[in-house]
Amino acid sequence: MNNKPTRGNSNFFGLVVMAVLIFMFFSPFLRNTFSSGEDVYTMEKYAQDLRENRITQVEITPNRDNATGYATVTRSDGDKEVLYATEISVLEEMARESGAVTVVRDVPSEGTFMTVILPMLLVMGICFFFFYMITGQSMGGGNSKMMNFGKSKARLSTGENVTFKQVAGLDEEKDDLVEIIDFLKNPAKYTKVGARIPKGVLLEGAPGTGKTLLARAVAGEAKVPFFSISGSDFVEMFVGVGASRVRDMFEDAKKNSPCIVFIDEIDAVARRRGTGLGGSHDEREQTLNQLLVEMDGFGVNEGIIVMAATNRVDVLDPAILRPGRFDRKVSVGRPDIKGREEILKVHAANKPLGDDVDLEEIARTTAGFSGADLENLLNEAAIAAAKANKPYITQADIKNAFIKIGIGTEKKSHVISEKEKRITAFHETGHAILFHELPDVGDVYTISVIPTGNGAGGYTMPLPDRDQMYYTRGRMLQEIMVSLGGRIAEELVLDDITTGASQDIKQATNIARQMVTRYGMSSAIGTINYEQGGEDVFLGYDIGHEKRNSEYVAGEIDKEVRAIIEDCYAKAKKIISDHKDVLYSCADLLMEKEKITGEEFDRLFHTEPAEQISPDPSTV
Repeated sequence: MNNKPTRGNSNFFGLVVMAVLIFMFFSPFLRNTFSSGEDVYTMEKYAQDLRENRITQVEITPNRDNATGYATVTRSDGDKEVLYATEISVLEEMARESGAVTVVRDVPSEGTFMTVILPMLLVMGICFFFFYMITGQSMGGGNSKMMNFGKSKARLSTGENVTFKQVAGLDEEKDDLVEIIDFLKNPAKYTKVGARIPKGVLLEGAPGTGKTLLARAVAGEAKVPFFSISGSDFVEMFVGVGASRVRDMFEDAKKNSPCIVFIDEIDAVARRRGTGLGGSHDEREQTLNQLLVEMDGFGVNEGIIVMAATNRVDVLDPAILRPGRFDRKVSVGRPDIKGREEILKVHAANKPLGDDVDLEEIARTTAGFSGADLENLLNEAAIAAAKANKPYITQADIKNAFIKIGIGTEKKSHVISEKEKRITAFHETGHAILFHELPDVGDVYTISVIPTGNGAGGYTMPLPDRDQMYYTRGRMLQEIMVSLGGRIAEELVLDDITTGASQDIKQATNIARQMVTRYGMSSAIGTINYEQGGEDVFLGYDIGHEKRNSEYVAGEIDKEVRAIIEDCYAKAKKIISDHKDVLYSCADLLMEKEKITGEEFDRLFHTEPAEQISPDPSTV
């Protein structure tokens, strides 16, 4: 079925719209023109009313440029009539001769052109412009695509300058794609031995890891046309548009083969079917069906390779993941320390760096950063250097950018009371002591009591010293202890608590619940997955499924989560109590400097403690 609007339909629609507008505008004039003779006030009726003294007033309104005009006649019964005349002076003379009639001459109007003809021309001009736009779209004229709903929105790029040299930190991922490039360059080498190149390659990974850049690099290495489109560009509010765009995109790709078709965020159009609340027959699913047909429909010699990227592979329809469609899945992960250093070198190539900048140290302290995060880090540092009128980027600029990205912009102008600042100082010091004493959570990078853009009164920023692939049970327990450190410090110093630990408590509870329900780290519950909704990522599926956990099991899970939290709380409280001297001395230092480094904090553990006086809670 052809979804494109025909020229005849568009012309007819334009004519109907223009006719309606003209009729609405001219309806008053048409009523006056085509009204019955009985309703028209004629010269004879005017003369008769004058003779019979049925007129009390005549208001003469002549035109400006000639002797024509009209008269508004007020009758003795209160009715008013309008009389048009070619000689307006005749009407006036007849009224004055009657004697008992009041004659009023109005100010001459702007004339027929201003009052009638000009509005008519304007309306007709608007109608013809509207008609021209519609007929122009139906004929495909001009560059506009207002009516070309079924046309593909894929952008064609040829002669890509992006190669594997610009893709750093993804060596294994590039190795998985080498034969794709070789096939695009030498397809006969593979078909000669009966090999079938993968029809589709799915790049999956966290946001910012370089999936789109990797796809562009494949096209650049193979020197083939590159069609790129987002998954959301297929679906519109009109039925059949998405499927039409899929067909049109593959028709264009076949004309430019060998080529690569890249669909970014494919989960927007290829989600699992049958998961909607209103039934399964919707526009999104029809688009997916057409995509499945197109991917399974072309032969091995056509030279079209579909690449797609997503960070939600768990929501994709199983039909699109089977062999014959997306044959190969390439996991694009976050870079390790070596990869981060290579990425930093790529992004620093066009930036002037100071002699104190150590990219290896930056790579070591940015564990967990993606390629986009590292690019943003250097860009923020460059902005800070330019703002300070520096000719190059220094290590201090990069450290400040690291804090800005990780925590948020510091609100140094935000005014807080000394009491609240001191509470924040004790709170953040409680976190810092646990970071320092627990072996698996990383050292302290900086501590601050300056409010941040995310609403926090201060922050304690750790410094990860290594990449982490797995989390042990001990590491997760230490994370819970660190989260509770701020609340414990408040309790020890103030003999009271504040609302400042709400996010910390939420984080600790989430970790404890995952330990119990997802990772099987509770001896009381056992190695069973009790996580609710862990697989049902769709509301339609989740509603249709019964709860897997009984009320008794849910109660036992809550008990075990509480036991973990209380045990971590007790252990963390003992650690902070053993270092109460550091708690006070660090809080005093923060009140003085507002922000201290990890080195300054570490020195407090090797300094003889001064005599501490417990503060009055009302003055803290």
